[in-house]
Amino acid sequence: MNPIKKTIELPDGRQITIETGKLAKQADGAVEVRMGNTMLLATVVTAKDAGEGVDFMPLQVEYKEKFSAAGRFPGGFLKREGRASDYEILTARLVDRVLRPLFPDNYHADTFVNITLYSADGVDAPDCLAGLAASAALAVSDIPFNGPISEVRVARIDGKFVIDPTFEQLQKADMELMVGATYDNIMMVEGEMDEASEAELLAALRAAHDAIKVQCKAQLELAEAVGSTVKREYCHEVNDEALRADVHEKCYARAYEVAKAGCADKHWRQDSFDAICNEYIESLPEEERDAKTPLVKRYYHDVEKEAVRRCILDEGIRLDGRKTTEIRPIWCEIDYLPGPHGSAVFTRGETQSLSTVTLGTKLDEKILDDVLNQGRERFLLHYNFPPFSTGEAKAQRGVGRREIGHGNLAHRALKRMFPDDFPYVCRVVSDILESNGSSSMATVCAGTLALLDAGVKMKKPVSGIAMGLITDTESSKYAILSDILGDEDHLGDMDFKVTGTRDGITATQMDIKCDGLSYEILEKALLQARDGRLHILDIIEQTIPAPREDYKPHVPRIVTMLIPKELIGAVIGPGGKIIQGIQEESGATVSIDEIEEGGYIEVAGTNKASIDKALAMINAIVELPEEGKVYDGTVRSIMDFGAFVEFMPHRDGLLHISEIAWERLDDMEASGLKEGDKVQVKLIEIDKKTGKYRLSMRALLPKPEGYVEPQRAPRGERPRREGDRPRREGGDLPRREGGAPRGDRGPRGPKKD
Repeated sequence: MNPIKKTIELPDGRQITIETGKLAKQADGAVEVRMGNTMLLATVVTAKDAGEGVDFMPLQVEYKEKFSAAGRFPGGFLKREGRASDYEILTARLVDRVLRPLFPDNYHADTFVNITLYSADGVDAPDCLAGLAASAALAVSDIPFNGPISEVRVARIDGKFVIDPTFEQLQKADMELMVGATYDNIMMVEGEMDEASEAELLAALRAAHDAIKVQCKAQLELAEAVGSTVKREYCHEVNDEALRADVHEKCYARAYEVAKAGCADKHWRQDSFDAICNEYIESLPEEERDAKTPLVKRYYHDVEKEAVRRCILDEGIRLDGRKTTEIRPIWCEIDYLPGPHGSAVFTRGETQSLSTVTLGTKLDEKILDDVLNQGRERFLLHYNFPPFSTGEAKAQRGVGRREIGHGNLAHRALKRMFPDDFPYVCRVVSDILESNGSSSMATVCAGTLALLDAGVKMKKPVSGIAMGLITDTESSKYAILSDILGDEDHLGDMDFKVTGTRDGITATQMDIKCDGLSYEILEKALLQARDGRLHILDIIEQTIPAPREDYKPHVPRIVTMLIPKELIGAVIGPGGKIIQGIQEESGATVSIDEIEEGGYIEVAGTNKASIDKALAMINAIVELPEEGKVYDGTVRSIMDFGAFVEFMPHRDGLLHISEIAWERLDDMEASGLKEGDKVQVKLIEIDKKTGKYRLSMRALLPKPEGYVEPQRAPRGERPRREGDRPRREGGDLPRREGGAPRGDRGPRGPKKD
């Protein structure tokens, strides 16, 4: 196939090109996407048949950035790309969440989507092109897919919406969203903002969707040019329609009664639903039972889903008996753990988060070394989801993609309310101890409580709530659900998480599983979420109305100071010798950074004495010597004419023999000074030309009564000493023979070269 290319123009005139037929031609679909000097290669490969017994969509999306794309070497000893970074995992999740719902329900073949960044210019962000690249690879393949889709980043900068902003533009944004959609429907939203209103969020979604429609149209044209509009035939399911009908007839009414019971105990509900299915299986002839059990379980799942949805739509009864706008009971407690610097428990229904806060120094900063993102992070949030939180009997194995994604959402929610110029590095850890619906939103609430308990002066407290949706396209009925359960998330049409303060939204995440969701329904969901969010904020503020006045006693105290840039080296010393010595001697932790204004120093310690000692040592280094000031010094060396005394760190001055005592000393032995002696001296002179220092000890001693300062005799009256040249009368030396009188000399001859 000859290469085929399509061009997309963004609203600001920048261009995106999609090309296929040149690279990775053995994949089922492959495209390269370029914007400026940023280039991604996306490939998709799917198995010919589904695995035996597989009844779900085994999709794997990977996003990888090559360090060579930016002309950099990977870190570490191996000097090669390793496991995926958090940023790469989050980007892959954004793509996965849009693609997964659009594969046919009966398509179960292993499918792998790989997106690789091969070139980057550091101007345009590659993650906003990943969804477009993945969808275009599917579009030019014969893999069944109900797309195309695309993803764009929309940011509000100076009041205007910008599509796929550059890194530089993004620094000025007060709203940033990643939006994924088909030509007709929004499928996924994730982002953060500075307390935006519901109307502002909807306006951003409209701007993003308009741009996505253009990109979807270009993919359809590309697929037509390639000739891939006809997709492969497949048969991944064998169905028994008579059995499906029989399961529905015999199980639906009983499932509806369980749904209608409105029991808050999820284990009772699950056991009751499972009992209906198991009884039906037991009623089958024994010779058919093993063969039909997988089909029965699949058909019964559909029956259960229908019963729950109809109960909500027709009777307004949810699985746990709540109204659609009702929030589950909440209890929370702060200062739950004595060891951490801040802690809190937040429990909403059957979802519980135990969160802790640790405050540290600059040395605890997280170092970022991604391909395009290097720097340091001072506010961290980690989310853990152990299996016991849902009653699962399995081992806990490291951090999964889901945990990284949920933690990132909570981090987005809180970070814009984190105080500016906060001296500490802060780490929030949320451990989910129970889960039945939106543990990420419980993390936001527990995180807020723990931060306030730690004494962090948050700009405003933040809460979060998860919203759900049940729709019926035939009757046009719908129900918006506040504070959804896990089952309502699984069986519903939308999972919409919203976090914010009393004044606006700080972060959001939305996944939509149905077609034709109108902006009117979205607006109602946002307004209902606002009511729930404010209800939770009331409870948070009742628990802790304001941040703790002071940090807890075991929190390290931090003092900051600014020094001139030229003195940074003096504080650090050769090979860090000086700053390490300060830390060892004082017991405090000292860090220094060069900023535009000078050297920014942080001194941290668990007690005031260690901090004061470190500050005194630093001030002694950066302080400028002052004439007339008295210093405590150390004798460093003894000479015939005096001693050199270190009166300030790394500053030596001359203590002349005549400045040691008021009486005359014949030699330094008479002074009694030795190397290492501690002495008090006064700085009596700083030579303006050489910068040398003259010190005095006698200036600090009382002058003896009747003491007369020895006067230096005039040159001519000085007593004669052995070896002096003879004087001439009148002070003139005898003339050389034949020499002209001193005043009668003629003009000088020319200077010699």
